[in-house]
Amino acid sequence: MEVNTKELQAVAKTVRKDIVTMITQSASGHPGGSLSEVEILTALYFKEMNVNPQKPQDPDRDRFVLSKGHGAPGLYSILARKGFFDVSELNNLRKLGSILQGHPNMNYVPGIDMSTGSLGQGISAAVGMALAGKLDKKAYRVYALLGDGELGEGEVWEASMSAAHYKLDNLTAFVDFNGLQIDGKCEEVMNPNPIDEKFKAFGWNVITIDGHDFEQIINAIEEAKNTKDKPTAVICKTVKGKGVSFMENQAGWHGSAPSKEQCEEALKEIGGEN
Repeated sequence: MEVNTKELQAVAKTVRKDIVTMITQSASGHPGGSLSEVEILTALYFKEMNVNPQKPQDPDRDRFVLSKGHGAPGLYSILARKGFFDVSELNNLRKLGSILQGHPNMNYVPGIDMSTGSLGQGISAAVGMALAGKLDKKAYRVYALLGDGELGEGEVWEASMSAAHYKLDNLTAFVDFNGLQIDGKCEEVMNPNPIDEKFKAFGWNVITIDGHDFEQIINAIEEAKNTKDKPTAVICKTVKGKGVSFMENQAGWHGSAPSKEQCEEALKEIGGEN
C-alpha cells in the first residue's frame, strides 16, 4: 500500500516535540517509551483507524487501548493533533484538575477507549472489546499497544490465549520492543525473548518490523486485516527515546523529565515546524 510518509513524518515530529515539551513543563512523566511509540500511534490515527473526533463514542469506531499506559503523553499529543480536544490542553499534563493525568482516563479524556496504567490489563480489555465486536457482528477493529517489559505480566498471556481461542482476527496487538524498562534491559530484568515465538505458540499470526518505518507499519496492519481466524501480533523493533540523541537507548529516561535546557536541546534536534 502506498503511504504518504512525508505527511506522517511531519506529524511524528510534532508529536515528539509535544512529548518533550509537556513532560518538561510537568517535571514528571515517561519520555523514553512515549518517544519510541510515536510512529505506531501516528500510523494508526492519521492513516488507518476509523475514528471521528466529532463522534468519539461512535459504536462503529475502531478501538485503541494503550496497554503501556505510562506512554500517555504520546497518545495525548496524537489525540489533540487529531482534534479530539484543544492542543492547549497539553500544557496541563499531570496538573491538579487536568484531564491529562499520568495515565489515560476514559472518564475524562475524549478519544480514550480504556483507562490503563496497571500493566497487563490493557490487552485483556482489548480482547474483551474484540470479542464483543464478534458477538455483536460489528466491523470495527481493535488495536492495542504493549511494552516489552509489560510482557512479564502473566495476564498478558492469559489474554493472548483467549484471543487465539476465540479466533479474534479483528484484534491487532503491537509490541513496542525497545529492549528497556525502568530497571534496565528487559532481558536482564525478566527476559521476554523470543517474543515472536511466544505469540506464535499462543496461536497468533506474528509479524516483525521496524517500528519507526511507516511503510512497514502500514503493511503489517494490512496483513493483519487480511489474516483470518487469528489475532495478529506486530513486534515493533524500536529505540527508547527515539529522536533525542541523549535519551536514545538509555533506561534512565524511562521516567525522568528533562530540564528546560535539555528540552531546548531536544526540540532543536527533533526539528520541524510547530
